[in-house]
Amino acid sequence: MDNALVTVLIAMLGGAIRVSTPFMFVALGETLTEKSGRINLGLEGNLVLGAMVAYAVSYLSGNAWLGVLAAGGSGIFLGALHGYICKLPRVNDIAVGIAMMSFGTGLAFFFGKPFIQPTAPRLDAIPLGDWTGNPALAQALQVNPLFFVGIALAVFMFWAFRNTRWGLIVRMTGDSAASAKAMGVSVDLVRFLATAAGGFLAGIGGAFLSLYYPGSWNQGLSSGQGLMAVALVIFARWDPIKCIFAALLFGAAGALGPSLQSIGISQGYYFFNAAPYILTLIIMIISAGSKAAARDVPGELSITK
Repeated sequence: MDNALVTVLIAMLGGAIRVSTPFMFVALGETLTEKSGRINLGLEGNLVLGAMVAYAVSYLSGNAWLGVLAAGGSGIFLGALHGYICKLPRVNDIAVGIAMMSFGTGLAFFFGKPFIQPTAPRLDAIPLGDWTGNPALAQALQVNPLFFVGIALAVFMFWAFRNTRWGLIVRMTGDSAASAKAMGVSVDLVRFLATAAGGFLAGIGGAFLSLYYPGSWNQGLSSGQGLMAVALVIFARWDPIKCIFAALLFGAAGALGPSLQSIGISQGYYFFNAAPYILTLIIMIISAGSKAAARDVPGELSITK
């Protein structure tokens, strides 16, 4: 029993690192967007389109990192389009986000059909566990560089929001558009740039899905991770550092089913695979009545436009 428990924990560790990376990038992108006072529910579309573009460019160019950059570019395209539409009069952020989600996934499905079967070059992992002498632990500690990029980005965002002029402008725009305008800040421009940058990060998260884990392109690749990341941002209280831990928690929940299956527990497999969705629902219910979340939310997000 002890060996089985260790096996499950090691599998969940590896799964948490792998599964958390797309969550981390999408959550950081949404954190930046919401800090500016705008909600983008369309990041699921950025994630799926980024996955398709990354796989296609990697296959056509033979370079996986070019695919990653192309995925970020597709995310900027959708984010910028979302940001431009939302600055028009009498336009609702939520409705535009849902439309952009459908638009992004539709583009990915339409242009991605030729790339479902071919095999594209994938991103390599950094072997951090070879020294342990434990094959299972060594496999769990095969970490993709994008995971470390996400952590570094979260630390940078945490610092920038508190210590830079641009960080102050983004926070002020999200907390009080009137104050930002009084200081001569273009609210529309700040939100446009924040939404485009958030889309870029979501696109990078999609590249991880298709070029590393699971490591292929198909139309069911995302499984709603872009939408779940919005709940993750609320759970992290719009704090980039907390987004790391929240993403790892979601990643561990997503790895629960495969981890139990690795020791022969298959009964209830589909229920355990639903753990991330159940966790999302629980977080949304808890956050709805959370005074801490209400205190930390950017002020402009609570205004009905």
